[in-house]
Amino acid sequence: MIRVLVVDDEALIRTGFEHILSAADDIEVVGAVVGGQAVAAAERLTPDVVLLDIRMPDVDGLSVLARLRVLPAAPVVAMLTTFDMDEYVAAALRSGASGFLLKDTDPLQLPVLVRTLAQGGIVLSSSVTRTVVDGYLANGPQHAALRRVTRLSGREKAVLILIAEGLPNTAIAARLHLSTGTVKDHVSALLSKLCVGSRVQAALLAERAGLLKPPGAREEG
Repeated sequence: MIRVLVVDDEALIRTGFEHILSAADDIEVVGAVVGGQAVAAAERLTPDVVLLDIRMPDVDGLSVLARLRVLPAAPVVAMLTTFDMDEYVAAALRSGASGFLLKDTDPLQLPVLVRTLAQGGIVLSSSVTRTVVDGYLANGPQHAALRRVTRLSGREKAVLILIAEGLPNTAIAARLHLSTGTVKDHVSALLSKLCVGSRVQAALLAERAGLLKPPGAREEG
């Protein structure tokens, strides 16, 4: 079972997400709380995935993210946002979020996205990816991203592209006919060569370097 904690200041959002996700056989919503209760709830309930509102009146979502990231059993965190041009999204990804999604995401897609996150994949909503890519790397020109990518071997570049498509290690292994352990080794190596600290950061750099199709051509997840 994938244990999920929903954190949002709006009761309607919390209830809606809980109802949708609880209908999946392999997902258990262990809690649905407001921002001020998020860290204590995560410590007590040890979720695998936290869906965290990026803008809340009682507490800053970025501050909550930072505290969740240093927990002994740190969950995977994806940010929830209402707007497709939220300036906080890029900052959240720099801080270790594993992706973001809009609150009006198709309900049928929510369980799929949660499974992707739980398996180590990333979730970048296609409608906002370009804004985030531009904001995330606003201070670094495209040629700098390309320079970093040239450090990768052919196999590492192939793994990077699949990471940017949101695939977890198991799916990458199947696609490239490798063992999961070998994929993990490639991921560690490419993160080091690219000088980034997370899969999401690597994926955004791949976008910036032009390794992928335009974000609008890809679906969520």
